[in-house]
Order: sequence, then structure tokens, then C-alpha cells
Amino acid sequence: QVQLVQSGGGLVQDGGSLRLSCAASGSIRSINAMSWNRQAPGKQRELVAIISSDGITTYADSVKGRFTISMNNAKDTVSLQMNSLKPEDTAVYYCRGHRTGSDYWGQGTQVTVSS
Repeated sequence: QVQLVQSGGGLVQDGGSLRLSCAASGSIRSINAMSWNRQAPGKQRELVAIISSDGITTYADSVKGRFTISMNNAKDTVSLQMNSLKPEDTAVYYCRGHRTGSDYWGQGTQVTVSS
């Protein structure tokens, strides 16, 4: 079993920055990749960025050049640095631990960008 605990987020003005973190504990060796996902009101949850266990990253087109996903050396914490935030980035953000079988999810954290 793996537990994912998120921190960070909050309210920021258009053009501002925020950092999200997700700390994993438990059987983290079962995790192949970690990602950040978001869900805005009335919309489906979408992938924002993903990082594999060997450090390969992929981003949604909407956040390329503005967001950076990273993982610490212990591979138990994944972060999302969000710069140049826009009102359309407003959503609940979730970290996700990918593994064979059911994935693990963090509790979600609100990010609100005011115009």
C-alpha cells in the first residue's frame, strides 16, 4: 500500500507562481511513474505532467514551458513548479502514483488563479 500526501497550492494572481509537492510513503517500489493531474469545475480530469522512475518527463501542451515536474533522489517526493499561471489553470490538482494494477491518488489540492 502507498499513501500520497499533497502540500502546496492556494490562491495566486495571474502570472504568479505556485509549487505543489506530493510525498509518497509505503511500498513505493511498486510505483513506475508519478504524475500531476487536474480537474476544473465541469470538466474531466486531465493529465498535466508525468515523470517516470528514470526521470523522463512529459507535459500537456497547455502547460509546456510554464510547469516543471521533478522527483527527488529518493523517488518518494514529486513536485510541480508552476510559473506564469493563468486563470485557466484553476483546478483541483491531484498527484498520482502509477503502477501495474490500480493506481494511487493524493487527496487533491485547490489551485486558484485570479485575473
